[in-house]
Amino acid sequence: MSRLKGFVKKAFTPITIMLVPHSNSKHFSIRLPSIGIVLSVAFWLIGCIYVISIAVNAVEYRMMKERLNYYSGQFVELNATIVALKNAESEFKMLFSLGTRERVLENVHTTSDSGSIDIEAMRNQIKDTVENVKDIKEYLKEQKDIYMATPKGWPVTGRITSPYGIRENPVHGGNDFHSGIDISVESGTPIRATADGVVSFAAWSGGSGNLVGLEHGLGFSTFYAHNKNVVVKVGQRVKRGDVIAYSGSTGSSTGPHCHYEIWKDGRHVNPAKYIEGRS
Repeated sequence: MSRLKGFVKKAFTPITIMLVPHSNSKHFSIRLPSIGIVLSVAFWLIGCIYVISIAVNAVEYRMMKERLNYYSGQFVELNATIVALKNAESEFKMLFSLGTRERVLENVHTTSDSGSIDIEAMRNQIKDTVENVKDIKEYLKEQKDIYMATPKGWPVTGRITSPYGIRENPVHGGNDFHSGIDISVESGTPIRATADGVVSFAAWSGGSGNLVGLEHGLGFSTFYAHNKNVVVKVGQRVKRGDVIAYSGSTGSSTGPHCHYEIWKDGRHVNPAKYIEGRS
């Protein structure tokens, strides 16, 4: 209690900021509590990080849009190639329907005005088009793989009772760092995978109780702790939305909930932005 009082006293200890103008005007000062300055700096940093994340997402969206516009142009060229081939086919069919070599040769000039067909150029164009289509498929597959491997949405619908970051430990007391979020739900609620992946862990894990770990690729892993029971096994492939466990209060827990963690490139990250779809 005395520590708490001491902390509160320090937090609200006023700090005087003196502003001295370059002119002969009289200087003036501002008195602010220490915690006010700390919170102002913290909000400023959060605002900067938020603005930067929006800018990065905007750039990524613009690049993807430009890439898709390019591929759209390639599809237009492919369509033009197909139309040209169909026209050439119709012309050849008309010529060869004349029946005799002499009549074919007599009527060749009637089709030349519609545009000559350079077979070699057409072959090269078709080859380039096929390569472009292949690139498009590979690009879209890569984008789909990224989307399906990136955690998105809630593992379970409920109320967040303990967010990511510094918090007071509900079991042992004192402040510690919470590497995930706790979502309060009724016991037995289905827990669902938030991305496609492979089960890397499905067993008891000390304070985490019955724990499920999923590997998603591209550096992403997710963990779901304190489950009542687990319904997947190691090595099993799962899709986003598949039920992997049922909520409980196993391990170091004060009540039924789902402890949810996201790891990226070997480090835990705040799940909130992935739940809200801002990854």
